[in-house]
Amino acid sequence: MTRAPMHRRSFFTLLGASAAASAWPQAAGAQQDARVRRVGVLIATAEADPAMQARIQAFRQGLRESGFVEGQNVAIEYRFAETRFERLPALAADLVQRRVEVIVTTPRAQDAAKAATATIPIVFVMGADPVRTGLVASLNRPGGNLTGIALLNVDMVAKRFGLLHEVIPQADVVGVLLYSDSPERSFELQEVQTAANSVGRTIRIVSASSESEIDAAFATLARERVGALTIAASSFFFNLRAHIVELAARHRIPAIYELREWAEAGGLMSYGSTTVDAYRQVGVYAGRILKGEKPADLPVMLPTKFEFVINLKTVKALGLTVPPGILAIADAVIE
Repeated sequence: MTRAPMHRRSFFTLLGASAAASAWPQAAGAQQDARVRRVGVLIATAEADPAMQARIQAFRQGLRESGFVEGQNVAIEYRFAETRFERLPALAADLVQRRVEVIVTTPRAQDAAKAATATIPIVFVMGADPVRTGLVASLNRPGGNLTGIALLNVDMVAKRFGLLHEVIPQADVVGVLLYSDSPERSFELQEVQTAANSVGRTIRIVSASSESEIDAAFATLARERVGALTIAASSFFFNLRAHIVELAARHRIPAIYELREWAEAGGLMSYGSTTVDAYRQVGVYAGRILKGEKPADLPVMLPTKFEFVINLKTVKALGLTVPPGILAIADAVIE
């Protein structure tokens, strides 16, 4: 069972805009014309993933809050890359060819959509800072045809490293598993190195971009007897989370991850923003754009709360003791 204190809901904020501007009356759908609107959804990961299905349901809920119901007044075209990221440009081009009115993208898919069209509005969910990556001009005024939700889970690598150090202070060498093809790789390296220096720890960097490379990376970490491990935020890693968590358990390496789904899959700990409400907000934004608002005028939304989850079954299996102060700040404990 999961024990969680109150106030666990994840909130997102509109920079430079009032909270009222983010609300959209459910009754607004009554004012819609009789047209069936067309929305494209470009998804980098697998269709069968239960976590993705939950996010899609949240997206549909956001559309409903804006007055758009799939099968009634909106048709949704879904395209799944199944973590074969090289397929994203062709899938994005297909959505453009089908003349959808809005394209919604999941992490890793936003760049392909941007390259495919400069006119169709794009609403993204992404893990990194969209200004730093050059996706938008600013958070308050994104400009162009893109806006959306920035989860900032990539930016939390130093925070995760700190939490891992609090739980495993005896780990002199900490492993860091990076996705080889991540555009954020240099940023993640800098952040984790700074975090390691602040607590006097050495880091061992390993990289992977395939399942076999992940296996080899864990073999290296085990051979070098790293005391703990942090997993970089990555759609590719997330799609293989069951396999990665099993490798961490097999090699008895305590690890921290970005999202609670990792802890629910048996990972030791996770720290990051929650995704379900983000996808609901994306649905709301898509609905507002269908009603005539421009993405350039809709501020990029950021999370105001991050969630720390501990899996006590994994704590016990690894023979660890979590300090009471760390348990006290956990938002959820899986027992």
